[in-house]
Formats: sequence, C-alpha cells, structure tokens
Amino acid sequence: MDHPGFFDRAAPIAISEVAKATAATLPAGLPDELASRRLSDVRTLADAGPDDVAFLDNRKYLPLLSETRAGACLVTPAFVERVPKATVPLLTKRPYHGFALALRTFYPQALWPRVAEPGSANIDPSAHIEPDCTIEPGAIIGPQASIGRGSRIAAGAVIGYRVYVGRDSYIGPQSTLQHALLGNRVIIHAGARIGQDGFGFAMGPDGHLKVPQIGRVIIQDNVEIGANTTIDRGALKDTVIGEGTKIDNLVQIGHNVCIGRHCVIVAHTGISGSTELGDFVVMGGQSGTVGHIKIGTGAQVAGASHPKDDIPAGARVGGTPARPLRQWGRELAALTRLAKRED
Repeated sequence: MDHPGFFDRAAPIAISEVAKATAATLPAGLPDELASRRLSDVRTLADAGPDDVAFLDNRKYLPLLSETRAGACLVTPAFVERVPKATVPLLTKRPYHGFALALRTFYPQALWPRVAEPGSANIDPSAHIEPDCTIEPGAIIGPQASIGRGSRIAAGAVIGYRVYVGRDSYIGPQSTLQHALLGNRVIIHAGARIGQDGFGFAMGPDGHLKVPQIGRVIIQDNVEIGANTTIDRGALKDTVIGEGTKIDNLVQIGHNVCIGRHCVIVAHTGISGSTELGDFVVMGGQSGTVGHIKIGTGAQVAGASHPKDDIPAGARVGGTPARPLRQWGRELAALTRLAKRED
C-alpha cells in the first residue's frame, strides 16, 4: 500500500549538526566535506543507507555494525574500530540516549502526534469514506483517514490522522486507532487501543528521556482483536499482526512485535518489544515473553508461562522460565511428591 506516512521529517541535517544535537563527538581530523554531508533519516543498523544515521547500544548487534551502510552511526569509543570506513562514527558514551535525541531532531512533532484537527467536524472533510459505511454517533474520523466499503465505526471510536481501515471491518465503541493500517474484515472490539507510543526511554542517572516512536501498526486481513487490548506502534520499524490472527481481551503487545499468520493469543498475555512469533503460534492466558526473542511456527506456550529464550518451531513449553512441556510436568509431579513426603 502506498501511504504518505504519519510523521513529517525535518529537512536534511548536516552530520556536524546531528553530532551537536546528540551530544556526540566527531572523529578528530574529520574532513569538512564529510562533516557537512547531510543526513535525512534515522534507521536501524540493518536498514540504514548512506543518507541515514544509525546507532549501536547492544553488543548483540555488533555483527550488524560491521555491515551497516549508514552514513553516520552513534557508537561508544570502544567499538569505533568496527565502524565501516564509509560510515562516520559519532562518539558518545550513551548511544541510545543519542538515538532518542536524533529522533527528536529529525521528527520534532513525533512526541505530539496528530489525531484530529481542533475545531473540525467529527468527520474531517479530508477523510475518504467509501460507500455503504456506517459511522455511528460520536465517532471521530480524522484528517486524511480512509474507511473501506461496508465497514462500521461504532459510537465513540476514534480513527486518527491518515489511519486506513479496510473493507467490511468493524471498529468497536470507544476504541482508538492511531498510526495504523488495517486490512479487510478486521474486527476491533470495544476499548482497544491501537497505535499509541511504545514504551521506550533512554534511562540514565539524570532521568529517563522519552524516545519518539515513529513506526506504525500493520494489521492484516481477518484479524480479530479483543476488548481493551493494546498494541503499540513500532519505534523505527512496524508492529505487525499477521493475517487471521485472533487476539483475546486485555492483551498487551509491545512495539516492533511481529506476529505471524493465524496465531491465537489468549487473555492477559504480554508480548514484549521486538519479539517475533511465527505462524500458528498459541500463547495461553497470562503468558508472556521477554523482548527480542523468536517463537517458531506452530509452537505452543502454556498459560501463565514465560519464555526467556528462542522457542523452536513446533515446541510445546510451560513454566517460568518456560521449558519443554514434559520436563515441566515432571518437575511439577516431583515437587508434589516431595511435598507429600513432608506431610
């Protein structure tokens, strides 16, 4: 889908100005033509090109640093030798803090995202609403939003700036959609919150600096999302909910999470940022994951269980930390027998 995006970027900014804005230091002797070279965006190490600034804050991503094509990279002095020759290192003791400042510089309005225009009608004149839609009283349709044919927007729902809702979808009462693109035949139940900030802060001894979240939420066809579930938009990349996935009430999905097709996520589950689920994954009620792990296709996580490492495809796990289901069962049985002996 060709979409104009949800945030406006500042004009290209010289590397020297990016260094100043992020409290970073340029390498000694950097030629003026490099210092004055302009950058246009903030990207991950893997996605960055010559016109982008990236950052490294986690040793886990050192292999990506050596391969990045970024024009500049926020990095600690300890890793400066690993920065490619074509990339200008921006030296800082706190790269993640610098990353937050870079985002604030390139996206100055990202901390105050648009939903609707003050004083405008409930349905903004610039919104595109296809025939046979039903807009119930009190619903808000923001500027340049799109509602597909046959969809129903319930009372009190908010469809924010440039949000796209596909055809034959249902958006429940008092739900809110921001920075989101929805496919066809999507059901969003009452009170769901889609596309708000992810929980991102650059923490430090002088306080916690809010990191702007400039990604989106992509919800594919035939997804159902339960009441009062929350799905955060991505930080730089997108949060993605795959085709046919069913999500229960009161589920929390963090930023940059990627959920595959036809997954089942039961109530009170929490999925931490940047976790990836393959297709047909099942997560039982009150389960949860740490961030940055992968759960393979067809895997099943028992209720109230919490994986902390990658789970292979087809595995069945339980417990905290999660381990193979049979092992967990044997451990519980052994504890039960031990408790009976004590009696």
